[in-house]
Amino acid sequence: MRTSVQRCLSLAGAAGAAVVLLAGTASAHVSVNPGEAAQGDYTKLAFRVPNESDKASTVKVRVSFPTDTPLASVRVKPHAGWTADISRSTLPKPVDVGDLTLEEAVTSITWTADKGARIGPGQFDEFEVSVGPLPKTRSLAFPTAQTYDNGDVVTWSQPVREGAAEPEHPAPTLTLTASAGDGSHGSTSGTAAPAGDTTATGADGMSEAATQRPVDQTARTLGIAGLGTGVAGVAVAAFAIVAARRKGAA
Repeated sequence: MRTSVQRCLSLAGAAGAAVVLLAGTASAHVSVNPGEAAQGDYTKLAFRVPNESDKASTVKVRVSFPTDTPLASVRVKPHAGWTADISRSTLPKPVDVGDLTLEEAVTSITWTADKGARIGPGQFDEFEVSVGPLPKTRSLAFPTAQTYDNGDVVTWSQPVREGAAEPEHPAPTLTLTASAGDGSHGSTSGTAAPAGDTTATGADGMSEAATQRPVDQTARTLGIAGLGTGVAGVAVAAFAIVAARRKGAA
């Protein structure tokens, strides 16, 4: 009886460890939220940065913006304890965005922690921007470099491909869907910003957007929930075995 119970409890422990491991993996990478928006819209994006290290703290986050499909308007929401440095560069070639022809655009934003600020072990933070209009492409990738106070740099830049397994260090990727309207600013993704506005400061123009997780996050959540149910089932079975054998002995 002891052998059977020990085996059941060992299996339950192993399954429990798998749940913890998968939960940590599912939430460890840098992501952009919401994970989906409509083409042509203006929207608020939050770059979610979890700290993966057990000992070091995150003190710098650099997010790169696309140059082949540049964004005409990029505004940074002030973030207490962090200084945002916005880099603009001349594009490889002019790009038409609506009625505008962009020759220069925001190519990166770097948030650096002020003295005393940081993302410590077991913590995460979010850095928000308002952008638009979103291009008529299937997705936008935002390669991100995460710097720790011990000098380590983790680069989240691997492309995310539909139907393929998620890479070890995926780039935060925004999925774009066809607009239901006429390509105007829309009413659900965010507050409209003036066309051609590349102002990178200011707290206005920041609307609340519903946080959506990519489909792969949902799949992970369901998988973790299933494992949790399995652990509970194994534990119940172990106790049932003990009870039944005690009853038979009596």
